Amino acid sequence: MPKIPGVNHLDAVRALEKAGFPVLRQGSHIVLSDGMRIVTIPRYNPVNALTMGGIVRDAGLTVEEFRDLL
Repeated sequence: MPKIPGVNHLDAVRALEKAGFPVLRQGSHIVLSDGMRIVTIPRYNPVNALTMGGIVRDAGLTVEEFRDLL
């Protein structure tokens, strides 16, 4: 899987909201869900490539789909 370069956590949240993942709650991490999947984004910048790749995979998206949403 190609790496995603470090992404600002707010940009990642906006991209996942476009993909149908509304924010459930916020604290030191931001939790989003589409009703079937739950993804958690840490609230620090930048979210490193390895972590972001796992978040995208957990959301059921491909790297290309996620890049298009950014």
